[in-house]
Amino acid sequence: MEEHIGIAIVGCGGIAPVHADAIQEVQKLQPIQLRAVVDSDLSKARQMATAYDCEAGDDYQSLLEREDIQAVHLCTPHHLHADIAARFLRAGKHVLTEKPMAHSLEAAETLLTTAQQSSAQLGVCFQNRYNLPSCQIREIIDNGTLGRLVCLKGVVTWHRDASYYTDSPWRGRWATEGGGVLINQAIHTLDLLRWFGGEVVSVRGSATADVLEETIEVEDTAHASIQFASGVRGLFYATNGYLTNSPVELELVFENGTLYQRRDCLFLYRDGQEIQLAEPPTGPREPTPVRGKSYWGSSHRKLIADFYKHIRSGSPFPLDGTEGFKTMQLIEQIYRSSRTRVSR
Repeated sequence: MEEHIGIAIVGCGGIAPVHADAIQEVQKLQPIQLRAVVDSDLSKARQMATAYDCEAGDDYQSLLEREDIQAVHLCTPHHLHADIAARFLRAGKHVLTEKPMAHSLEAAETLLTTAQQSSAQLGVCFQNRYNLPSCQIREIIDNGTLGRLVCLKGVVTWHRDASYYTDSPWRGRWATEGGGVLINQAIHTLDLLRWFGGEVVSVRGSATADVLEETIEVEDTAHASIQFASGVRGLFYATNGYLTNSPVELELVFENGTLYQRRDCLFLYRDGQEIQLAEPPTGPREPTPVRGKSYWGSSHRKLIADFYKHIRSGSPFPLDGTEGFKTMQLIEQIYRSSRTRVSR
């Protein structure tokens, strides 16, 4: 029998059960096993360990020398990602970190260097690349069936109230979250725009606190115009100042048609007709999603299954530190443009 890959989750906050549920689903098909969960608040770790029948601990460093732990999922606050990931990579443990890979571009660059020097793999959770509409969009771009991509846009209008930040004081602070709506909520949409558009050559943007300025020191609203090397123009808007979590909207205009993503459905508008190409995750063409907020996306299971497929085969996981760093660069370009009011 093939030896199981032992897994630990570090950080037992809101996103951790999404990872644990996905691991339990994937282990039905692959030889992996969740063996430990760790949180600085031991009561949180024990509660999660009871739910998932594994060990609990309050010190992630106890995992560094454990031979039965070969991979670690990081679900901690942003400012802890890079340092903890680097420690495990230097110990030869594979790391799958929640986005962002770090809370600053400098920390991300240091982590990228560590990952490149490690025998283990670093993966970054941009699970929305695995959503069916995203995969279909990427395929249409690659095969050229609609001709050249001309322009694209992404819109995120979500809601975060003051309690979201006051209940978790690491949020809303440059030193710990690394930013606001750009680096936390809208980072997935920015990653998709970059994945679809290609190499970014210039950005003009703005990041402001329009609604929560009395609660946070970072931005709750941002917009940007993005120029890609291919000639494609991108438009981006995101806010946490809406009063509901609306579905993310994507639009891609090609020479011979336009793709729209609305409510996780993909539509093609061409020759005066609209055709639905992809159904939402709750439809019959998508497995039951792991529990969690619907706007997180439903593809953690797909990403995690692919991560361990690559680990077992020894092939590079495509959503690696380099990809995570490129999206961090785009975020930093928007911040710098906002501060200087010039294109970056």
